[in-house]
Amino acid sequence: MASRRVILSSLLAVLALAAAAFVRPGHGAADDAGRSAAFARANGTRFTLGGRPFYSNGFNAYWLMYMAADPAERSKATAALEEAARLGATLVRTWAFSDGGYRALQASPGVYDEDVFRGLDYVIAEAKKHGVHLILSLVNNWDGYGGKKKYVQWAREQGHYLSSDDDFFTNSVAKAFYKNHVKAVLTRANTLTGLAYKDDPTIFAWELMNEPRCQSDLSGRTLQAWITEMAGYAKSVDPNHMVEIGLEGFYGESMPDRRQFNPGHFTVGTDFVSNNLIPGIDFATIHSYPDQWVPGASGDAQVAFMRRWMASHAGDAAALLRKPLLVTEFGWSARANGYTVAARDAYFGMVYDAIYASARAGGPLAGGLFWQVMEPGMEGWTDGYDVVLGRSPSTAAVVSRDCARMNSLISQVSQ
Repeated sequence: MASRRVILSSLLAVLALAAAAFVRPGHGAADDAGRSAAFARANGTRFTLGGRPFYSNGFNAYWLMYMAADPAERSKATAALEEAARLGATLVRTWAFSDGGYRALQASPGVYDEDVFRGLDYVIAEAKKHGVHLILSLVNNWDGYGGKKKYVQWAREQGHYLSSDDDFFTNSVAKAFYKNHVKAVLTRANTLTGLAYKDDPTIFAWELMNEPRCQSDLSGRTLQAWITEMAGYAKSVDPNHMVEIGLEGFYGESMPDRRQFNPGHFTVGTDFVSNNLIPGIDFATIHSYPDQWVPGASGDAQVAFMRRWMASHAGDAAALLRKPLLVTEFGWSARANGYTVAARDAYFGMVYDAIYASARAGGPLAGGLFWQVMEPGMEGWTDGYDVVLGRSPSTAAVVSRDCARMNSLISQVSQ
């Protein structure tokens, strides 16, 4: 126990020094003060927007760009953002990547489909129109829509030897491809609004990767180095927006006793504490899928897991990270033990109650995004977690109630 405290204290001291030395390029004090009125910021364990507290409940809809790229399907993206506004949701998370394959944004390294990019332009413009902010994720850990596997494949096609998909995090060619994509997206000029993405306050934050994992290096050093490099690069291109990692929340070697909270005590090469202490990272995230992570668990056991998961991470965000925390993915699968719509509603309500209690008390939990919204006509896309709000009035009511509670905190805290 004593040795762990020494290790952690050393880690915190080193990262504190790095934070003090970290300067966002192109930001003087007056410039930063002016921009803060438009862009979301992390201020201690709270988010602010225009100097006022900002709370951010909403949902995931990863498919928005994909659908908006097709004029015949674009109405589905519009409908999802209209639903967010009706519910009082302030944040939606979606993909700003599609690497190779059908309707790809990036067909090959540095080669972009303008029609798909215009789809993302449309999503951002519609979000702006409806008063919704966006978290835009830049690459996938998984194979869906290309992901790190596609980057590794592209590097191999250029004659470079990569032994596994995890070489995405260390190979210079794969990293250069990723940086090029980051730059292409962040500097994109929206054809509908005229704003470069990096200058658009509609974007709440950039997410480096959806659920990064590096099973080939469970020490966490590989991902620590990659996050440090890529967060710094994103900030050098765009000093206006916040950056988050996309973590699920698994603990690693910096606090080995906290691994008791990991499902099955397993590790995936990430470290919730050390990764989020990196100076270029503005806030922390967690995901939770206890029906997958705790196989065979009862509904009650899943609820208990989620309570512990949120409580442990909220405590660490407040005491160690001193940064806000978002639950950027949570859901209740139709394939889970004990699933009914009523059980899903109760689960959502429990998660929202914990987030609201933390936010009301000045704690770090600042919002939750459930996985995931679908629209009528997308029945073939189901993963068991999908919610069609127009067909789920009880679930929509739960979400709307909590959006109203969280939004009411803005005026209460500002007084």
